[in-house]
Amino acid sequence: MYKRDVNATGTLPVIVTNNLALIPDNEVFIDIAKSKSLESLKKAESEDKYLILLVQKDKEAKEIKDLSDCYATGILARAVYVQDKSNYRKVKFELVVRVSVDEFDLETFEAKFKTKLSNFISTEEEAIYKKLLVAEVGDPLKTGDMFNNAHEITRLVKSDISVDEFINVLAYNLKVDTEKKHKYLETANIQKRFYFILDDIQGIKYINQLEQEINAKIQKSISENQKEFYLREKMRAIQDELGDKAIREQDVENLREKILAAKMPKATEEKALEELKRYSTINPSSPESTVSKTYLDFLVDLPWHEKTEEVSDINKAKEQLDKDHYGLEKVKERILEYIAVHIQTKKNPLSILCLVGPPGVGKTSLASSIAKALNKKFVKQSLGGIRDVAEIIGHRRTYVGALPGRILQGMKKAGVINPVFLLDEIDKLSSDYRGDPASAMLEVLDPEQNKIFSDNYLEEPYDLSNVFFILTANYLEDIPYALRDRLEIV
Repeated sequence: MYKRDVNATGTLPVIVTNNLALIPDNEVFIDIAKSKSLESLKKAESEDKYLILLVQKDKEAKEIKDLSDCYATGILARAVYVQDKSNYRKVKFELVVRVSVDEFDLETFEAKFKTKLSNFISTEEEAIYKKLLVAEVGDPLKTGDMFNNAHEITRLVKSDISVDEFINVLAYNLKVDTEKKHKYLETANIQKRFYFILDDIQGIKYINQLEQEINAKIQKSISENQKEFYLREKMRAIQDELGDKAIREQDVENLREKILAAKMPKATEEKALEELKRYSTINPSSPESTVSKTYLDFLVDLPWHEKTEEVSDINKAKEQLDKDHYGLEKVKERILEYIAVHIQTKKNPLSILCLVGPPGVGKTSLASSIAKALNKKFVKQSLGGIRDVAEIIGHRRTYVGALPGRILQGMKKAGVINPVFLLDEIDKLSSDYRGDPASAMLEVLDPEQNKIFSDNYLEEPYDLSNVFFILTANYLEDIPYALRDRLEIV
């Protein structure tokens, strides 16, 4: 008979296990089906049912090729209960003592071993370690999320079990990964295992505390949302009683007056009034109310008929360009020719003016001077890095956070239907899976198409034919080909 505190050597049959925590002073059930393991179990009956249990390193491997495939430390165990099943045997093992295996015969599945006993510690150390462990464990029944067998741990806390056994049982029942428990089999030294178990317990406590804090925050968030919903409903009811409907009606009436005063196209006005009717029926606390109000505000803020009286004197235009820019005679001459056609025909030329040159040469300031020369409002939108076609033609209102495109945003900023609109860095437009912004720009710039420009957010045609568009680019060759042949390059 082998004992946990007596040195021993010998040869015993071996069973190789997979992904199991084998720690002395505990019991484990193992299902045995492999022929070699069944033979070892049969041999153990002549050895007073003792054998060696080893753990293979690769838990996915179906068989081992030599001793190096297993961990160096195994455990001497005794089969205390065997139950025969249809195609395997269920065995309960008593785990007795750690052993180091020197030789392992794969033919006979027997191994030479030597026991690895725990080191001696003084009575004072024993008492201190036990006291610290009991304090760290606390009441296992209240902290059942740390141990698998809380009732057994509770019993041991109140018993006079040795620190060596206490650590072994705690480690075996600790709720950590099996691989993390293997250090308790490899290490016979009590002090080292004491620090292992303290570290693991504190780690579990930290994780549990973190989970509790997260759960508490989630619960608080849910409670706050429910509270907010309740208060909003109550506030709505109170506001109804206090005449909030009258305030809402006044808001709707103000919007109606703005829609009628905006002088929109008939179809657009009808759509706006229909949306206003829908807005008047939506609960003010509903997110849809904000979406609808934002859309209506955008509609009435867009310029539909307001325009500035432009200067029709080419000499004044020349004076303004000369005042703002010294030199650049050829450039200013080309620009004045372009402006002269615009003044003479009272229409925008079919080709769009495009100022090309390296950064810092004054393209933007030239465009601003043209606006001053013509007495027009000036607005600028940068196109650099745009890949999403929705940046040009807007998002559909069915999407959360939908916005109008940059063209209509610029028109709203200008406040008139005939500004000078600078589209900066047209050569930096690019396309990807979200669409081709360059193609969308054709609809903006083409005089035959921009009379009925369609923005996804607006959902109604918008007339851009009065806008004096100017483009800038750093490099001519980078301008999308579809746009290049429609431009007057300067």
